Amino acid sequence: MDARLDIREYNRRAWDRNVQKLDKWTIPVSPEVVAAARKGEWSILLTPTRTVPRSWFPPLSGCEVLCLASGGGQQGPTLAAAGARVTVLDNSPNQLAQDRLVADRESLGLTAIEGDMRDLSMLRDSSFDLIVHPCSNLFVPEVRPVWREAFRVLRPGGTMLSGFFNSAFFIFDPFKAEAGQLEVRHRLPYSDTGSLTDEELRRFTDREEPLVFGHSLEDQIAGQLDAGFLLAGFYEDVFPESPLSNHMPLFIATRAIKS
Repeated sequence: MDARLDIREYNRRAWDRNVQKLDKWTIPVSPEVVAAARKGEWSILLTPTRTVPRSWFPPLSGCEVLCLASGGGQQGPTLAAAGARVTVLDNSPNQLAQDRLVADRESLGLTAIEGDMRDLSMLRDSSFDLIVHPCSNLFVPEVRPVWREAFRVLRPGGTMLSGFFNSAFFIFDPFKAEAGQLEVRHRLPYSDTGSLTDEELRRFTDREEPLVFGHSLEDQIAGQLDAGFLLAGFYEDVFPESPLSNHMPLFIATRAIKS
């Protein structure tokens, strides 16, 4: 791996490119979704297919919400239409442009900030009631700073809703898995930059795909506890694109409370 590779900058460009490729996580919600949310009929995803239980949310009217690494014009505009005061922070300018597009189209009050999910120094302590953090921390090498910063900016009694990969996904050869063959190859924790050969890594970078990091469940779950959160909800979800989902769920969602 080129030691000069700046992961944040590379993944910013990759996600900007994903917007151009019309990746499904970059497609803004429709006017119909916004209209339904204004009537109280809404749902969001933290993982690929299961909607988040409504019981996991505080009342949204006037709720200060941080959509953390959650650009793309999906969760943020939906929650804003449901009555929340929403800030979306994301590393990709093009992803944030999708949120601004919906906000302008639907006259929604929404703030979009470009930034690193590991460094929320532009945000004040105890300034949000709810953090929505869908599956995105696989795009940074360290996840514990994400939990610590989220805890800092959340108000006491506030809620963080997070989605992330079960790290078991990353033990398999990613190229053979693309062909439907599951072959155990990698030790955990996994990283594209440290677990692959230079030639294999170029197969991702030549296609301008985001680079990923398979964090341990200890960092994902105990990391939240060590940051000060209490876990109050948990579910699993499948990953339809992976043959491993024929055998086990590959995504986890958690509800955590700042006590």
